[in-house]
Amino acid sequence: MAKSILAVDDSGSLRQMVVFSLRAAGYQVTEAVDGQDGLEKAKAQMFDLVLTDQNMPRMDGLTLIRSLRAIASYQRVPILMLTTESSDDMKSKGRAAGANGWLVKPFDPQRLTEVVKKVIG
Repeated sequence: MAKSILAVDDSGSLRQMVVFSLRAAGYQVTEAVDGQDGLEKAKAQMFDLVLTDQNMPRMDGLTLIRSLRAIASYQRVPILMLTTESSDDMKSKGRAAGANGWLVKPFDPQRLTEVVKKVIG
């Protein structure tokens, strides 16, 4: 069975690129329009990996990560940040919240697929 990924980003065009890249690599991808939507979808279904943006309405990426890490079944699920934020300060906040990795936008679809493959196989 294909590994499932939750892609959380308020940019529709970016979500489309992520979905297209990961589906082409054989993953099952569910989209969420912001952190709140992502949290609701993650509570309704288990995912093998969560990919989230930082700056979104209703709930940002760091809050989403902390919320997911508070759920027992998500304590070991890999979470990657895919964001324009690349400062060391933001990366350390991401690590502290529980992010496992960081990709900076604009992203290279091949690199995204390689990182996902490394993280969840």
